[in-house]
Amino acid sequence: MIRTENLTKTYGGLLAVNDLNLDIAQGEFFAFLGPNGAGKTTSIKLLTGLLKPSSGRAVICGHDIQTEPVEARRGISYVPDFPFLYDKLDPLEFMLLVGQLYGMERPEILRDSEELFDTFDLNGARQQLIENLSHGTRQRVALAAALLHNPRVLIIDEPMVGLDPRSARVVKNVLKQRSRAGMTVFLSTHVLNIAEELADRIGILNHGRLIAVGTKDELRRQSGHDGALEDAFLTLTRTEQEIAASR
Repeated sequence: MIRTENLTKTYGGLLAVNDLNLDIAQGEFFAFLGPNGAGKTTSIKLLTGLLKPSSGRAVICGHDIQTEPVEARRGISYVPDFPFLYDKLDPLEFMLLVGQLYGMERPEILRDSEELFDTFDLNGARQQLIENLSHGTRQRVALAAALLHNPRVLIIDEPMVGLDPRSARVVKNVLKQRSRAGMTVFLSTHVLNIAEELADRIGILNHGRLIAVGTKDELRRQSGHDGALEDAFLTLTRTEQEIAASR
């Protein structure tokens, strides 16, 4: 469902993403980890067609995101860490807009919106303008809208930002349920316990390169740590100075 082939992006002399090769199957829950500045957001923008690669390509749902952008984007939803919403709409109006953009009929949009509003506890906010909603509520609206057309691939960046513990648990449950039902989830996060709890496989990016990919147990073996994912992550992403200091 997601495949990248030597995907590379440079900005002047900066190599932001360097020969990224991924192969993510249908229904897989894939977590994308890396330190600040590792290239995660740039990688996501390449996957969604928001950036053009310097070389290589990204294939989503069997379609090259650059040469077949309309076909590729029909199958995906993307939720950035700070999603853009139309402030002068209320949540239901926003759902109607999103559904129509994906070719859904109004009765279908209304029916599925009711279910998603119940799931994400949005009924109390449905008649308020989005500009008056809290950050956490806006985040839940964005997630509900992203799931409205039942995408084949969900690409999501830091989904728990601004969510209280109860809302975060709901989001985790929904994402896992959708993944088990066949939706591919590509989740970028700094919160290691989210990846440890939810992901089938994890990729670790550092300085633009994919330095490790595998299950939690495989990453622990690669790092030489048997404990928490945090220990494996910190070992695999050590700086040259940290490596030198440990000798």
